[in-house]
Amino acid sequence: MNFNKAEFLTSYGKFGQIPESDRTEIAFSGRSNVGKSSLINKIFNRKSLARVSAKTVTINFYSLENIHIVDLPGYGYAKVAKTEKKRWAGLIEGYLQADRELGLVFQLVDFRHPPTADDIHMINFLIDSEIPFVIVLTKADKLKKTQREARMEALQNELPCADQITVIPFSAETGEGVEEIRGIIEDIAEGDLEGDL
Repeated sequence: MNFNKAEFLTSYGKFGQIPESDRTEIAFSGRSNVGKSSLINKIFNRKSLARVSAKTVTINFYSLENIHIVDLPGYGYAKVAKTEKKRWAGLIEGYLQADRELGLVFQLVDFRHPPTADDIHMINFLIDSEIPFVIVLTKADKLKKTQREARMEALQNELPCADQITVIPFSAETGEGVEEIRGIIEDIAEGDLEGDL
């Protein structure tokens, strides 16, 4: 799979605008500022495929060979009106609850801090909806070895069903975790991902 060939397709601001899925989709979810755009750019080896900003306010679709990559709006952004927050929630939940060809969600969590209430809400939603997902711990390069070990240990108690979840430390700076994430995307694209992760 040539990750350099990923291309931006289109954006949607309302769930009703999104056409039915015609191929496998892999979604990226996480709170605002968790590093979603940086992760997407790193995976696809591009500086600005995904625009790096404080908040993604639309669902953005990218094409990669036979699959779609879906960048969901960042949740938990404090400095917006309640109506905007409601719209984002409607977009995210509408997408995740729809009958789509959703192969996997990469759920991003900031490695440096305990998961937020919104993170836990999203993880529980994915578990309850039986949507396969992987946790990506962003900003891994910001932690020293002892801090990393302490955070990994703490996550066993902080994450629901922690012992059954695949967790990948990731750094956009060092490239840690990139090959593992690419491998999972390739497995899904080839339809070889069997059972739950």
